[in-house]
Amino acid sequence: MKSKLFLALTLAVAIPAMPVMANQNVINGLDFGPLAKLVGQWESVKTGGVDVSPAKKGSGQEAGTPAVTPFYEKMTFEVAADAVNASDQKLVAMYYKQEVFRKSDDSKFHDQRGYLIYDATNQVVYNSFCVPRTTCVTAESPAGDNMTFTSSKRGIAESDYMLKNASTTTFSMTLNISDDSLTYSQVTGLKIYGKDISHTDSGKLVKVK
Repeated sequence: MKSKLFLALTLAVAIPAMPVMANQNVINGLDFGPLAKLVGQWESVKTGGVDVSPAKKGSGQEAGTPAVTPFYEKMTFEVAADAVNASDQKLVAMYYKQEVFRKSDDSKFHDQRGYLIYDATNQVVYNSFCVPRTTCVTAESPAGDNMTFTSSKRGIAESDYMLKNASTTTFSMTLNISDDSLTYSQVTGLKIYGKDISHTDSGKLVKVK
């Protein structure tokens, strides 16, 4: 009996306790789920991205035909805050800004500010953003490292001018996140110049800070 007790005590001393691993998704006491790894600054890989949008009048192309613009971009993600909707839906928000520049002359042609918002209970991520064309979009996806966002039922808001002349009709986006890179591809449905047109963007970025 004594030998068994001695053996048990020896094993208890010899086997070190397993360290408790910190949850890397928790920032400032808030669980950001798959969004946590986005915190920081990101830049395009050397090849950059491609924007295909409707050509403008006077551009040398027929208005509304596909105009291809190679670009590079910068994105910054930072923790914003938590929120509760209708006393029930608990959310945490990651603020982001996206700045996109033409490769041809380094001029900025797209500026986007928004939030990626995580609902841990329902495992949903929302992409809620605005661009300075008097247009804002909210899209949603099941949460994960690989997400597919689609615009919510009432997820597009725009000015009366845009509604009449260059209305956004749909928005969808795939977003794939790893520890040090992210890729995305998105399609914005537009009604412009009397046509239904798809405006597409795709790019890959790496974390630089």
